[in-house]
Amino acid sequence: MNTVHRLLAVLAGFAMLAQAQLEAPPPEARANGVFVETGIDVLLRENFAPLEGRRVGLITNHTGVDRGGVSTARRLYETPKVALVALFSPEHGLHGKLDVPKIADSEDSETGLSVFSLYGETRKPTPAMLEGIDTLVFDIQDIGTRFYTYISTMGLALEAAAENGIRFVVLDRPNPINGVDVAGPVADPDKLSFTAWHRLPVRHGMTAGEMALMFRAERSLDLDLQVIELENWDRSGYFDATGLRWINPSPNMRSLTQALLYPGIGLLETTNLSVGRGTDKPFEVIGAPWLGGQALADVLNRMQLPGVVFVPVEFTPDSSKFAGERCSGVNIIITNRPAFDPLRTGLEIARTLRLMYADRWDVEAYARLLANELALKGVRSAEDFSVIEAGYRKGLDAFMKRREMYLIYP
Repeated sequence: MNTVHRLLAVLAGFAMLAQAQLEAPPPEARANGVFVETGIDVLLRENFAPLEGRRVGLITNHTGVDRGGVSTARRLYETPKVALVALFSPEHGLHGKLDVPKIADSEDSETGLSVFSLYGETRKPTPAMLEGIDTLVFDIQDIGTRFYTYISTMGLALEAAAENGIRFVVLDRPNPINGVDVAGPVADPDKLSFTAWHRLPVRHGMTAGEMALMFRAERSLDLDLQVIELENWDRSGYFDATGLRWINPSPNMRSLTQALLYPGIGLLETTNLSVGRGTDKPFEVIGAPWLGGQALADVLNRMQLPGVVFVPVEFTPDSSKFAGERCSGVNIIITNRPAFDPLRTGLEIARTLRLMYADRWDVEAYARLLANELALKGVRSAEDFSVIEAGYRKGLDAFMKRREMYLIYP
């Protein structure tokens, strides 16, 4: 075995150990027995008092469940204290299994209620959909990244509620990649879209409830808003410290590790690069038929980025980009979670691709999710990360000050 092969074997073994450690619940979570109660758990404990007598439209999906795994839809449907009128589903549908550009309205087999798709002909509840509803309730697990569209769905529903005089209640859930770390460029005002609905940085460090408070204030929404708060959540902790069961929030978000990688690696998926969709490791691998994985891994490992190593790999996606084509690339392995910075890692990969493959990698397509012209300019010029970060630091610092007044949890 030559030196390179020995190194790869060591890295692979280390990766397996690191992955196992990252996915295991922290010892303190197992030891103290104090686990997080989500908004629906608190609502159940309060015997539905905040919703008593209300006619409810529930915006939810398969992640909206209580600690026992019973869906929020079933809980609201079965209690005589609440009249559940209709369901509304986000991207990926009510059951979180669809990965298609548009989803049609349907009927829920469990309750017989209409399911209005907010990822179909419209992404905002219409007055017709809201007929007979006096309260919208939101219960969906977000993952802490601006371009993950569940918070955009919430934002549009908040607007609809304000326009139609409807109360809005958020059953809050934890930010799985912690509520302390905030990073990346803030979306430019002229680049707002469904994947950048509000002026947030890529990693916002907020819960859905906290963002609802921000959206109401900063969008000047005349809205009766209530957040049913989490209990026992330490905002510095990750999802595996909550004691809650992990449910894949979408088809290609299958672990906490992938959620933590997503703010940096997800930015790359609008370019001509596979981010592992169609493999068993989405967002843990990147590659393309035109890319040299060994060369890229060598360059990235020489940077000694904190908390991460890169192992050259080959893979063939069975769907999505480059389906059926052999791709060369790298496996991105988190080795030290507290030290790892997904935004720095993602931007370092992007500027390295620009340096190594200026004639192959589509840097302009990187703009779509980045949504910040100054940061794109830095990547396009392959500036050092410190220069790119300095370019968006002022906007990020301003966001941190804006954010402070909406934080619920210490």
